Amino acid sequence: MEGVVKVACVQAEPVAFEREATIDKLEKLVAEVAGAGARLALFPETFIPVYPSNRWVRYLAGWSGDDSGDARDVFARLAQQSVTIPGPDSDRLAEIARTHGVWLAVGANELERGTIYNSLLVYSPAGELALHHRKLMPTNHERLVWGLGDGKGLETVTTDLGKVGGLICWENLMPLARAALYEDGVEIYLAPTADDSEDWHDSMKHIARESRAFVLSCCVFQRASSYPTDVPLAEGDELVGGGGSAILAPDGSYLAGPLWNEEGILYADLDSQQLYKARQRFDPAGHYSRPDLLRLEIR
Repeated sequence: MEGVVKVACVQAEPVAFEREATIDKLEKLVAEVAGAGARLALFPETFIPVYPSNRWVRYLAGWSGDDSGDARDVFARLAQQSVTIPGPDSDRLAEIARTHGVWLAVGANELERGTIYNSLLVYSPAGELALHHRKLMPTNHERLVWGLGDGKGLETVTTDLGKVGGLICWENLMPLARAALYEDGVEIYLAPTADDSEDWHDSMKHIARESRAFVLSCCVFQRASSYPTDVPLAEGDELVGGGGSAILAPDGSYLAGPLWNEEGILYADLDSQQLYKARQRFDPAGHYSRPDLLRLEIR
């Protein structure tokens, strides 16, 4: 990584369960980000077309059409509105990145045959899908929605900004998954998530310090009132996801955010000098890693 690069975390609400409308919204936001001079835009976990909040988890587990809900209706709708790769929606995302000359990183529900995956997609300014990663282990209720990911995309991609890689939500708490990115030289670490807790920020500060990389954490913001009326939600607060997006320096300090309880775009200038200075005392995959004693094997 050399020089200073401007990046953006886009904390936006999807048009829930509507893939094309959500991508329409994404396109407008990418244009805004590019107009502000940012060269990378990160969107939240499964931004396309919605994050399956635990507010409707009991319906995902339902088997019948009684008052407990029927998972099949909601699952079918989510599957039909998911992205296929290759496919026209992926092609459109690639074209958006190419048109606006940015690195576009977005979380998406991805459909392959009858299985939905929680995926992180990174498109280059040349319109190529440069990184494709499926969440390794869906968390708790998420296993009712998504299949298990594999080692594909558990790596960095070399860009004109630096080495970019990422993990999704709580797989960021998996030490060996993080180590895979460290060993591959990650410099801009992407962490899209649905975790809108203060505790999440403790983890992000630690990961920034541990990786000695810049960390972009883009969090889900969703309101109950934005859901379709035929998607049943449990009683509760208006916010289904409160956000909390932030951009952190390699020393764990905030460069932008956190942003809570509203839509918005966070910008930060990433200065490579900060990265190199932070690694003088601790380099997780270099002089501090003891490869003579410790080794990571990825299958």
